[in-house]
Amino acid sequence: MAVGNAIVGQSGGPTSVINASLAGVIDASVKSKVIGRVFGMRFGVEGVLNNFLLDLGEESAATLRSLRTTPSSALGSSRLKLKQEHMAPVLQRLKAYNIRYLFLIGGNDTMDTIHRIVQYADEQGYPLHGIGISKTVDNDLFGVDHTPGYPSAARFVAMSVLQGGLLARDMQKVDQFTIFQTVGRSAGWLPAAAACAKRTPADAPHIILFPERHFNREAFFDAVAKAHKRYGFVSIVCGEGITNPDGTPVSASETRDKFNNVEFGAMGGTSAAMILHRLISDRFGWRGEFQVTESLQMCAADRAVKLDIDEAYGCGREAVKLAEKGGSGVMVTIERVSKPGETYRSAYGTIPLKDVANFERPMPDQFISKDGMFVTKAFLDYAAPLVGELPVYANLTIRRAKP
Repeated sequence: MAVGNAIVGQSGGPTSVINASLAGVIDASVKSKVIGRVFGMRFGVEGVLNNFLLDLGEESAATLRSLRTTPSSALGSSRLKLKQEHMAPVLQRLKAYNIRYLFLIGGNDTMDTIHRIVQYADEQGYPLHGIGISKTVDNDLFGVDHTPGYPSAARFVAMSVLQGGLLARDMQKVDQFTIFQTVGRSAGWLPAAAACAKRTPADAPHIILFPERHFNREAFFDAVAKAHKRYGFVSIVCGEGITNPDGTPVSASETRDKFNNVEFGAMGGTSAAMILHRLISDRFGWRGEFQVTESLQMCAADRAVKLDIDEAYGCGREAVKLAEKGGSGVMVTIERVSKPGETYRSAYGTIPLKDVANFERPMPDQFISKDGMFVTKAFLDYAAPLVGELPVYANLTIRRAKP
């Protein structure tokens, strides 16, 4: 094995536990017999290009312990689209610091970045071991049971809809409906998590809209009317990336990022929740509200799941172990080894970076109800151990008193 230094970076949107993965990489690298120093990229690959690296081995033990439960991306993130002209400068910088081990924590775009860097280094005859560490609240990466960050974001959504549902129920004489929008460009894993909050048919949510199913306006209106008639209010959850039958975003945003992805919360566009609010108000004449939390789902450490923190940290350590053994060109995965009904257990595995880069994993059909506006029991069985126990709130007995 080549003895050299390591470098780690964070890319894309954060999660509540992305720094736990970073801490895992640092802890394992410091103890490694083949890794000398461990550097951090300041603002992702931009830190390599701009020669802005941090010596993470100099951080105190107390800081590294705290890092495991610190939200956002401690190194600073980036959405730089790596171009061919960046390759030579990046490799030059890696050589200057004798970097032989490269770790990137991120989603599918990030896996494409590390795959291309490792491939370029190999073409230039420079031995470089590159391991990807999965991260995304969207939960849409191939080859995983779930991604680090999803359980905590899913709990954020479930808790928000649970508590917001009580508000909507009790304020129904003022606001007849409420719409909660989650992040998630092309996959419905996060809006689906709202169903974990539901205990009875009357509880929120009543309708969930997924990017995997085109938005059927008339079917939606029918579902809204039925829920309102039964419960006196309507709780709706939607993914930001829901689309019309012709494939256009319901949000009507035309702004795109450097990876050509629609920016649903961008200035100049609007949100799916706002559009749905307008449609319901126009059709029924009701007053309602929409809740668009945007990136809060990505950094709410107060709702982080311990399971998620531990698995994210373990992914970081596993990445270093793989690199020490000569592994490269793969992403660390979490695999569920327990069967339905058993106590949840997981293990770590790998998937080639080329099989993850620039691909997305939608919700499987068996997790979405036939009408396309709720989840199935199979999804609840999948999500329940990830989200964890949710609080049970008191409900008054609503019975008219007699004089």
